[in-house]
Amino acid sequence: MLDSDLATIYGYETRDFNNQVKHNIEKFDEDFMFQLSKEEIEILKWKKSTSSWGGRRSVPNVFTEQGIYMLMTVLKGPLATTQSKALIRTFKQMKDHIVQNQPLLGQREYMQLSLQTSENTRDIIEVRNSLSEIDEKVANIVDSLGEVVTKSQLANVMLDFGEPSVRRGWLILNGQPVESDLAYHQIYSEAKKSIYLIDNYLGLKTLALLKDVPSSVEIQIISDNIQGKLHKAEYNDFLTEYPTINILLRSAGSVFHDRYIVLDYDTTNEKIYHCGASSKDGGSKVTTITLVTDAKIYHSLIDKTLINPILILR
Repeated sequence: MLDSDLATIYGYETRDFNNQVKHNIEKFDEDFMFQLSKEEIEILKWKKSTSSWGGRRSVPNVFTEQGIYMLMTVLKGPLATTQSKALIRTFKQMKDHIVQNQPLLGQREYMQLSLQTSENTRDIIEVRNSLSEIDEKVANIVDSLGEVVTKSQLANVMLDFGEPSVRRGWLILNGQPVESDLAYHQIYSEAKKSIYLIDNYLGLKTLALLKDVPSSVEIQIISDNIQGKLHKAEYNDFLTEYPTINILLRSAGSVFHDRYIVLDYDTTNEKIYHCGASSKDGGSKVTTITLVTDAKIYHSLIDKTLINPILILR
């Protein structure tokens, strides 16, 4: 989005808006904000018929979605807070629209959109975590009216998409409502050695949620791929796009009904999560993911499963 458009949304003059960014320039890396080339400026001049655009002399700043999230930690005032919430909800609705209209998209196009959505989710986590590390006194922002916005209130902006009972995209993780993609990223980030995903219903989103797992972590997806939603071409495209990620597909042997995420199996850091729905459907309906308290009772079954034949996709 252009700086001039964002300035209008946030209630700033473009110059004042860019001054706020300039004073916090260390927060805006190249993948958060960049400037247009001369050719791109000419194209925009042609597309924008307003005289105000044609009279502008400075090179415009352009913000990515990640950059807009970062703006929420910079801009002050009640209008800025309100508009930040509105933008987050808009991005969330766009993601929901993509998921709901998957049949209208080609499979490869949908994979690229899924991967980008996953990337955006990871960036939300990083921004939220950075907020949580700020000292309470430093995080207090005094706006022009003298109101104080605390760190906890600002952090809530990042999470305030709505309640899971009335909005899509949420699930319950260990008793707490969490945005679905954030929940899976949080779980997968705990793995140090291995991730075993036991899930009979696969899709492109299953892979997309695993794209940020470090290459040092072994990944096995144990599944019978019921309904055949994950195809060989999509799986190969994913591996080509992310060659450092090694995902082995193994047959589940028709013995599993529920879904599980097994982290760092047979180590001191082992965790097993019981999932009420497949990760490809996370947040589409109310569902729960719960940490299993006695993981050892699953070991004999997991040991047998890990020697099952490789799953062949079509």
